[in-house]
Amino acid sequence: MTTPTPPTRRSGRVVVLASGAGSTLAAMLAAQEDPTYPARVVAVVSDRATAPALDRARAAGLATAVVVPRDFPDRAAWDAAVAEAVDVFSPDLVVLAGFMRVLGTPFVERFAGRALNTHPSLLPAFPGAHAVRDALAYGVRLSGCTVHLVDAGLDSGPVLAQAAVPVRDGDDEDALRARIQQVERDLVVDVVGRVAAEGVTVDGRRATFGRPGPR
Repeated sequence: MTTPTPPTRRSGRVVVLASGAGSTLAAMLAAQEDPTYPARVVAVVSDRATAPALDRARAAGLATAVVVPRDFPDRAAWDAAVAEAVDVFSPDLVVLAGFMRVLGTPFVERFAGRALNTHPSLLPAFPGAHAVRDALAYGVRLSGCTVHLVDAGLDSGPVLAQAAVPVRDGDDEDALRARIQQVERDLVVDVVGRVAAEGVTVDGRRATFGRPGPR
């Protein structure tokens, strides 16, 4: 029997890590226009100085930071720098939204239980950077997306929520990815709101919203 980890505290400061266009970030910013939504993005951190997500963040008046791998002598130094850059903003939650790098031990340990990742497949199927392509190549009839806690592996943390997206005849990678992203944005907004309001408890491979019940 594993001992459940304490739930995350109920607060809503969010730092988003993004490498690309920032469409999920945009969905989160739209959600927080509702004053009852319990999470607030306070900063965006990227590994790419030219990431459009940074432009979205600046347009929204958010703080930003860029931590480019080539600026550091090795992977360990970059990992530590990412953790420091995020920690500057005192986040309650960290959301990896299209962040295309695996984070190392310094980050995972510092933000254990309060870092979420979104992935365009029904994990554990098709982890990695080419999930949509791999799903089509395998011939699946059902794909989807997953929001999971970040651990030291590749898309391997405990699953918080999933949503299915049927694969249509004639789908190519772009078409399927676009439909997954539509569902994924809504799923992330929902999960981030629930985690901010209720917290998360982890017991082995099982992650649940809220505090552990009586035993």
